[in-house]
Amino acid sequence: MPDLLHDLRAALGESAVLTDPDLLRGYQRDEADLCPAGTPVAVVRPRSTAEVVAAVRAAAAHGVPVVPQGARTGLAGAANAVDGALVLSMTGMAEILEIDPVNRIAVVQPGVVNATLAAAVAKHGLRYPPDPGSWESSTIGGNVSTNAGGMCCVKYGVTTEYVLGLEVVLASGEVLRTGRRTAKGVAGYDLTRLFVGSEGTLGVITEVTVALRPAAEESLTLVAVFPSTAAAGRAVAEISAQGLTPSLLELLDRTHLAAIEAYRPMGLRTDAEALLLAAADTGPRAAADLARLEEVCTVSGADEVYAATDAEEASALLQARRLAYPAMERFAAQTYPEGNGGLIIDDIAVPRDALTALLDGVARIADECDIPIGVVGHAGDGNMHPNIVVDRADPASLERGRRAFDAIMELGLSLGGTCTGEHGVGLLKRDWLAREIGPVGLRVHRAIKDALDPTGLFNPGKVI
Repeated sequence: MPDLLHDLRAALGESAVLTDPDLLRGYQRDEADLCPAGTPVAVVRPRSTAEVVAAVRAAAAHGVPVVPQGARTGLAGAANAVDGALVLSMTGMAEILEIDPVNRIAVVQPGVVNATLAAAVAKHGLRYPPDPGSWESSTIGGNVSTNAGGMCCVKYGVTTEYVLGLEVVLASGEVLRTGRRTAKGVAGYDLTRLFVGSEGTLGVITEVTVALRPAAEESLTLVAVFPSTAAAGRAVAEISAQGLTPSLLELLDRTHLAAIEAYRPMGLRTDAEALLLAAADTGPRAAADLARLEEVCTVSGADEVYAATDAEEASALLQARRLAYPAMERFAAQTYPEGNGGLIIDDIAVPRDALTALLDGVARIADECDIPIGVVGHAGDGNMHPNIVVDRADPASLERGRRAFDAIMELGLSLGGTCTGEHGVGLLKRDWLAREIGPVGLRVHRAIKDALDPTGLFNPGKVI
């Protein structure tokens, strides 16, 4: 594509356009295992909205698809390149443009890292609540594109609840601004929420206006150890039934506890079948709130319940939960010869009262498919991540893993759940999205895609 490359370099400069094959390989895929990825013709690293416009118009003129990327920490293949595509790496647009403490908003470019924004607004006594597990490396643009969640979702909700407005480059090269800075506003269709979670299939996000909240009050943390994952699931349902609202309610099964302890020893109870990590960030009321959580866990069958003795221990427990994914990657690599172990990561959400049935069902599926499956997730909102451990070098193992993945997805939908709670659809769950939303929902999705991107320029093959 010499003409395309010429146009890109003329508009953006030589250094903004990457074509070296070794560099291109680093932009082929996100963190999703076993999802296909192609080789892009080039990677462009724009530094402004105007440069994104120029890149999109050049690609459109030459009939080259565009794949937007953030930090590539996604787990559904949404950022995977296709052969011959132009990758737009948005990490170079990483400026916090404004923090407004009075109106409690921030305006950021899409390449700002989640943890960087959190640290910046904390200086003003404010908080940006969404905190995906990859918050120290994932970008706000990627979080918005996948509608990312995190550990605080049980109380504070997912990304879409904090996005007030967007700047988006459309397939036509036009720049659309959605939403507003006001606390209230209901004029017209909610175009902002349309783009949140669209995974780069409708436009390229170049600016995000987010809502901020006051910094959380003092938090207290407890750990409850259970003899089974089902017992932990019953405790979660009872916590919700009693109207309790912890700021964090996470579940780790025995497989994850062992993997984390092997990855970074910290004295976790690896003999436990399940562990619930709970927190209350209600300041002077936190001790009483934690006591009520402890009572529910005890009545629900916990073998042991103990509170973190200080902030340092509480932070260590939180860090243990954040290590679940890298720990399981290491566990998978060590489970099969020559480091060939891989993970197929599920991401289903079910109603809270169906959590026990889901956990029992996953255990049954693991036995039926004869494959290791560890479960971790955001128990407080019913969002579980069954991690299926497969041998990449063994076709039979891969087949069992895919069979387990499909069985878990079918189970989740049968329980009134959804095929993705926070990771998005990407490549991994296209067929399951179609089953979840049905033919009418799929037709509406495609009509929206055709209206905004009639030539299929953006992120082809993803979502629908």
